[in-house]
This record gives sequence, structure tokens and C-alpha cells, in this order.
Amino acid sequence: MSQREFQGKTAISLDSKGRLAVPTRYREMIQMDAQNLMTITEHPDGYLMLFPRPQWLLLKTNAAQLDQDAAWWKRVVIGSANDIELDSAGRILVAPELREAAQINKEVLLIGMLNHFEIWDRLIYAEHKALELSRPLPNSLQTFKY
Repeated sequence: MSQREFQGKTAISLDSKGRLAVPTRYREMIQMDAQNLMTITEHPDGYLMLFPRPQWLLLKTNAAQLDQDAAWWKRVVIGSANDIELDSAGRILVAPELREAAQINKEVLLIGMLNHFEIWDRLIYAEHKALELSRPLPNSLQTFKY
């Protein structure tokens, strides 16, 4: 997405149809860089990923080059992908099968992860965060400079 990036965490409630309102601060970037076109997919770790279409196309290109040992990852990520478009109110529809896969009910967190978003059920995110923060720092963070 050129030099624009997503960051931050936003609590959002899905509406009765399973739509998620993308925060206003991101809508202009998505319009300019992706013409409101996005792709939403499942991640094997139990959350959803939401990509502006240009970033999704890069991921697909890279995924096509993966070895056979990544077949299940590809099956989950590529196989569950849905192309979507922001509607006139800045919402996206999260398909029922994706909501089920990520155990999303109504209360979610939209987390900016630079070139894409993660969508988590709020309670599941809190459980994962508590577990991860109780563990020692990963080796790659031992020398990470803030």
C-alpha cells in the first residue's frame, strides 16, 4: 500500500448481518490504494486477516511459490479467501463461515498490522494475549531495539 500503513486496535461490534464498519481513519487509504476492494481470509491461528486488494495480490504471488510443506497453510489462507468491497457506509461483510472459523460472534477487535488487519473475537484475543505475555520473550525480541 505505497507508504501508508495500518496500526492500532479498534473495538467494533458486528451488526446483525455480520458486517463490520471499517474505521473512518482507514477508509480513505483503502479507497485511494485499493478502490475499496479488499480480501478477507482465515489464518490458521484462529483469527481473520483483511487485506487491501493490492496487498492480497502480493501475498497470493508469494504463496504460489511456497513448497509443498506449506500446502495446509495455503489451503486455509487461500482456500477461505473472499473478495469483498467496502459498501457506501464503509462496511464489509464477514461471511458466516469465516465468522465461525474465527469463533467471532459480535464483539471484535480490528488490529492494524502495517499492510493488513487482523480481526479477532475480543475474548479470544484477550486469552491469547495473556498466554503469550506469560511466556519468555522470543529470541528475535531479545535484542530488538525500541
